[in-house]
Amino acid sequence: MIRFLFPLLLMLAAAPAHAWWNGDWSARKAFTINTADSGAGVKETQANVPVLIRLHTGNFDFLSANPNGSDLRFVAGDDKTPLNFQIEKFDSTAEQALIWVQVPKVEGGKDKQQVWLYYGNEGAPAVGDGKAVYDPSFMLVQHYAEASGAPQDSTAAAIPSGTFTATRTPGGAIGGAVKFDGTQTLDIPAAPKLVYGAVAGMTISLWIKPDTAGQTAELLHAGQTLTLALEGGKLVARSGSVTVSGPDVPATGWSQVSATLGDKLRVYLNGAMVAEAAVAAPDAALDLKLGSGFKGEVDELEVSNIARSADWLRLAAMTQGPDSDKVVQAGEEESEDSGGDASYFGVILKSVTLDGWVVIAVLMVMLGISMLVMASKALLVSKITRANKEFLEAFHDLKAQDTARLDADDDPEDADLKGSGMAEILFGHHDHHQNSTLYRIYHAGIQQVKNRMGKRTGVELSPQALDVVKASLDATVVRENQKLNSLMVLLTIAISGGPFLGLLGTVVGVMITFAAIAATGDVNVAAIAPGIAAALVATVAGLAVAIPALFGYNYLGSRIKSISADMHVFVDEYIARIAETYSR
Repeated sequence: MIRFLFPLLLMLAAAPAHAWWNGDWSARKAFTINTADSGAGVKETQANVPVLIRLHTGNFDFLSANPNGSDLRFVAGDDKTPLNFQIEKFDSTAEQALIWVQVPKVEGGKDKQQVWLYYGNEGAPAVGDGKAVYDPSFMLVQHYAEASGAPQDSTAAAIPSGTFTATRTPGGAIGGAVKFDGTQTLDIPAAPKLVYGAVAGMTISLWIKPDTAGQTAELLHAGQTLTLALEGGKLVARSGSVTVSGPDVPATGWSQVSATLGDKLRVYLNGAMVAEAAVAAPDAALDLKLGSGFKGEVDELEVSNIARSADWLRLAAMTQGPDSDKVVQAGEEESEDSGGDASYFGVILKSVTLDGWVVIAVLMVMLGISMLVMASKALLVSKITRANKEFLEAFHDLKAQDTARLDADDDPEDADLKGSGMAEILFGHHDHHQNSTLYRIYHAGIQQVKNRMGKRTGVELSPQALDVVKASLDATVVRENQKLNSLMVLLTIAISGGPFLGLLGTVVGVMITFAAIAATGDVNVAAIAPGIAAALVATVAGLAVAIPALFGYNYLGSRIKSISADMHVFVDEYIARIAETYSR
C-alpha cells in the first residue's frame, strides 16, 4: 500500500497551487484554451482575442451564481489579472450563458492555457464592459443579441445602424441572429471609424445559414472596396475588378465566412482559406449593406481595420462554432475551502437543476416518513410478540376455574395508550400484559362474561351468550388488526410513488438539458453527460425511497400476519375455554 501511496503523495505535493484571486468569491472554474492540433490547430500567438465562453447545465452550476450573472469575474491564468468581458446572454432560468472574454495572449500550439471564472458573491455588482473587450483593431461588432430595434455595435466606436428591415430570430449560431427574406437589408452608414486603409488592410467575418442552396446574393457590400457574396451557392469575394471564388456554402447549417483585404484578397470558410488573389485597393470610407438578395440567417458580424491572419480566423471559427468544446474546455468547480478537489458524485450533484432539487426534497421527506413508520412498527410488533408470548404462558398455566384471574381493569395510563401504538413504544410495558394483543382480546371476553353474570356465581352461559362473546372477541381482533396496519399505507405510497416522482424529475431534467444544448449549439458528450447524470439523480432518489420501504413493508406485513393469525387461533381457544368454564 505504501509504495502506491508514496508516489501519489509526491504528485500531490508537486502539483501547482493557485492562489485565490479574491476571498469574497466562493467558487471558481477553470476554462482551458487548446490551440494544439487536438484543439484549434493554431501555430502563431494571437493578441487580445475575444474568446467565447458558453455556459450551460453541463459545465456550470447556475444556482451558485447570481441570477443576473452580476458576480461573474474572469481572471487570467496567473490568477491575478482581471480580464475584460461582455455578457451577451445570461439566462439562469434556462441555464444558458454566452460571454465574450478578452484574452490578452493566446499562445499557438499549446493545449493548456487557463482562464479562471469566479462566481458566488451575492453582493457583487455587474462590471462587464463589452466595449473594452474589443481593441481598436475592431471597427464594428454586432452580436444581434437585442430583443428588438436596430442592431448595436459592441465596440467603443458604437457605430449606429441605419435602415434595418430584417427580422430577429433567437436560434443563431451563437445567440440571437437576424433573418433576411431576400428583400430585407441592414444598412450601416459610413462613419469616422469605418475607414479602409490600404496599408493595414481589412477583415470581414460573419456566420451565415442559407435557407436554400444555390443562392446568388450579396452577403456584405462595402462599395467597391470589398464585397462578400454567394453566386450559385459558391462563396465569392470581390474588390474592384478582382474576384475570387471559393466552394459551395452548405445550406444545412451555420458556416463562418470571412474575407481579408491587404496585398491580397483572401477568402475563408470556417477558418480555412479557400481562395486568394493579388489586389490593390485604395483607402476608402466604408458604408455597409448586409443581406441584399439573401434568404437566410446571419449572426456575429465583425469588421476589422487590419487583415487578420489565417490563425486568427481559424481560432475565431473554432471557438465560436459547434466544435468549440474542443478548444474551450471547462474544468471542475472549485471552492476556496476544497482547493479544487471534487468527486464525480459531487460534480453530478452540482449539475442538478432547481426542479430536480424540488423532486429530491419531496422524496427525502417521503424517505424520512417511511423510515419513521418502519422503525416504529418494527418496535411495536417486536414488543407485541414478546408480550403475547408472556401472556400465553400465563394463560396456559391457568386452571379452568381460574380463567378470569389474569384480568384487571385498565388504569388511566393504559386507557390513554390503547389508541396509540407510538405511545406504547415510547412508554413501554405496563401492568398485566397491556402490550399484548391477546390480553386485550382476553380482557374483552372476560368483561363480556362478567356483564352477563353480574355478581351471581354458578350461572351458566347460553349458546346465544357465547355467540355474543365470540362476536365481541372478533370485533376486538378487527380493531387490533386496524391498529397494527395503521400507517402502513404510507409505505405503499413510498413504494409506488417514489419511483414515479424520481422518473418525473429525471424526464424534466433531461428535457432541460437537451433544451440548453439546442439553444447554445454546444453539442458534445462533455456537455450532455453531466446534465443527464444529474437528471438521473432524481430516479436514484426515488429508488432509494422505494427499495427500503418495499423491504420494510414485506417484513412488517409478515410479522403482522403472524400476530393476526395468533389472535384468531387464540379466539378459538379462548371461546372453548369459556364454554368449558361457564356452560355445560
